[in-house]
Amino acid sequence: MKIMKPHARTLALLALLITVVAVFVLGVITYQRHERDASSRLLAVHSQRLVRMHAAVAGPQDAPVTIVEFFDPACETCRAFHPIVKDLLRQYPKEVRLVVRYAPFHPGSDDVVRLLEAAKRQGKYWEVLDMVLAAQPLWADHGQPDVGKAYAAAAQTGLNLEQALADAASAGIESVLRQDIEDLTALGVNKTPTFFVNGQSLPSFGEEPLRRLVAEEVARAQR
Repeated sequence: MKIMKPHARTLALLALLITVVAVFVLGVITYQRHERDASSRLLAVHSQRLVRMHAAVAGPQDAPVTIVEFFDPACETCRAFHPIVKDLLRQYPKEVRLVVRYAPFHPGSDDVVRLLEAAKRQGKYWEVLDMVLAAQPLWADHGQPDVGKAYAAAAQTGLNLEQALADAASAGIESVLRQDIEDLTALGVNKTPTFFVNGQSLPSFGEEPLRRLVAEEVARAQR
């Protein structure tokens, strides 16, 4: 019986390890490519669902780069990304616009979405959005949200709260909420925040992938 020398055995084990790692990495890359391709096919079919006429927009209407964000006002990660998105708008004031869509997955979020839409009628959408996100730790207990505290925070912007709550119950605002829920379902959005940049989903979630994709699309538009 031939006995493998220690050095040869080490090389064999190393070769096996490299093979296993290579197969694993290839599998991950293939899976990610499959996910991106599936997402691209879905977006091609439902691209009209990304931007609606009713959606709040920050930045130039003719900006060459559009960030669509599906967000939940009770989502901690959405709150964390809010200053990041605002920074991108400051960084690219002529090149980037933000389109806000709703994904009210947490209890109480739908009521805050209605309030935001009502604030839009008073020209205070962005002020109220900033305020309810700043106050999120006070009202967005996922087990038992206290939406009244979100209303109180919104009132600090000078919002006519009585009028806003009346508007929030209107059929028009209900239809906005219903349309956004229908669109996020069709697009396969199941977590918040979910970003699309010029119709492309992020290759992976995070601040760096978002900034990189925006920078790439801005550079592409400037060629």
